[in-house]
Amino acid sequence: MRIYAHRGASRELPENTTRAFRRALELGADALETDVHVTHDAVIVVSHDPDGARIFGKAARIADSSWAEVRAWGMPSLEEVVTSFPGVPINVDLKIDAAALAVALLRKLGAEEQVTLASFQSSTLRKVRALGYRGPTGLGRSEVARLLSLPAAAQRGPLAPPGRAAQLPLSLAKPWIIRRCHALGLRVDYWTVNEPALATSLVALGADGIMTDDPAVIVPALRPGPAP
Repeated sequence: MRIYAHRGASRELPENTTRAFRRALELGADALETDVHVTHDAVIVVSHDPDGARIFGKAARIADSSWAEVRAWGMPSLEEVVTSFPGVPINVDLKIDAAALAVALLRKLGAEEQVTLASFQSSTLRKVRALGYRGPTGLGRSEVARLLSLPAAAQRGPLAPPGRAAQLPLSLAKPWIIRRCHALGLRVDYWTVNEPALATSLVALGADGIMTDDPAVIVPALRPGPAP
């Protein structure tokens, strides 16, 4: 069972910041989940939103700002996050089509197997795979729809799901969906889970991972023992 800190320990600290990621690991999370955008000078930075208004009080759009500007807000780059937490599994949601930049960066860092690249846009993930990305990829919306609509027997060989992980919303937390994903070689991670009882029920169903804003609550529920 993998516990992802969704945007870090975002119940305690500003989300998608180095402090939030570090705190999540201190609390016992063993993986990180984050989102990325790209500055106008082509640096991949870690942010869910397309601007800095909600987290940093800066209304400027990331795409219109330089790396130096957004760094001054307190926003880390993806490179900083990956190198700050070596070996920690990281799930990266590509909020825009940054396939080429992301693949090139992670290849340069030797971090392809460490980082799962995900996106709601199947077209973005197809580009990631076409670039020869050696690490895991998630499934886009249309790929999830296909996974659920076609019989499992029709999804073998060349018709098998193209990714290695299915990151699914709680509305798809059903035993048959988990069984199908496992039968097709996919790990199954659910988001966003902040209730201990829900987390334990998902584990009982066979989920492989939980994405949570609140590792301080979810980690003890899934791994009883001394507090970290």
